[in-house]
Amino acid sequence: MLKKIVKGILVGIAALIALAYTFGYDYLFKGIRETYLRGEAGSSIDDGTYFKSHTIAKGNTIPWVKDSIYNKKTLPKNLVDELKQTKTASLLVIKNGKLVHEEYWDGYNQNSKTNSFSMAKAITVMLVGKAIEQKKIKSIDEKFADFFQNYNNVEFGKYLTLADLAQMEAGLNWKEDYNNPFLPNAKAYYGKSLEEAVLLRGFKAKPGTNFEYQSGATQLLGFALRKSLDKTIAEYASETLWQLLGMEQNAEWNTDDFGMEKTFCCINSNSRDFAKLGQLLLNDGQFDGKQILNSNFIQEMRTPTKLSKGAYGLGLWINEDVAIKHYYFRGLYGQYIIMIPEKQMVIVRTGMNKNETLDGKSRPKEVDFLVNEVVNHFN
Repeated sequence: MLKKIVKGILVGIAALIALAYTFGYDYLFKGIRETYLRGEAGSSIDDGTYFKSHTIAKGNTIPWVKDSIYNKKTLPKNLVDELKQTKTASLLVIKNGKLVHEEYWDGYNQNSKTNSFSMAKAITVMLVGKAIEQKKIKSIDEKFADFFQNYNNVEFGKYLTLADLAQMEAGLNWKEDYNNPFLPNAKAYYGKSLEEAVLLRGFKAKPGTNFEYQSGATQLLGFALRKSLDKTIAEYASETLWQLLGMEQNAEWNTDDFGMEKTFCCINSNSRDFAKLGQLLLNDGQFDGKQILNSNFIQEMRTPTKLSKGAYGLGLWINEDVAIKHYYFRGLYGQYIIMIPEKQMVIVRTGMNKNETLDGKSRPKEVDFLVNEVVNHFN
């Protein structure tokens, strides 16, 4: 009897495995291996080493200049309590181009590399802007079908532009959901092929008619960028950003099994280097006396769109509805690089906040809290 039960269980498992491969859900096995079998309930900021990656190589390091008050002002108790409660790994504050505060929790330190998650979306847009500047791409309004001609044969495909992708107005047949393993986010994150997960998913609306945050849009933008280059996207990021910004460490950009960067997420770097990206935008594309990115394109990035009701630009989240206006890179679980122009400040927060609360425009309330607390403390 026991043998029959065991045999039945094995047959059932074999059938489930066969069905998973038949219907394209075999990526679930990697998802299980890299989450539950590691004691995690899902993705985490420490995932980077469990996926294939391309190196974003640094050049000669240009360290942050520390302000005279560096780490001399203890953070207020209510801020520290909030940071600990939301499982913060790091908090960095830059003011007037100098490092004024740097603090880490739960074993993380200045050399710890953590997953950017969707902060990589803004970096992908920055690289597209550089490719436009270098005339590798015609303009942000270029049609996606210029890179992938078969999109001319897909309903609504011929209308799709790079701007639609960067502004989250692509209208893709894509439901952004990080918890359902059968939806496209999981397949793009854990699957073997980004082409299989993202390309030719089809559309549910005409591009440019509705704002809907979709990771698939930035991955398509990455495919167009890759087609415009004679090198990997990670190599291009090294050449145009990491080396010129004097980053302290190499970063790793996770890829699929075929070497395509996950441009919707997954740059593994340290908080000091993430802060350099924020400072670059705050300085209108200048760093160390050099114009690294076109200032007009950066202004486009941080200009809120009408369809997002003022909450999103090109790869960046924006909040001009508050007293202290700011814009920011944003990643899952509260990865933020926040720029505050009127205060000449950059805030970096990394960690594992799985309980973000959002405002009426889908922006995390935590960002506004951090901005107010940090500005009041270091003003």
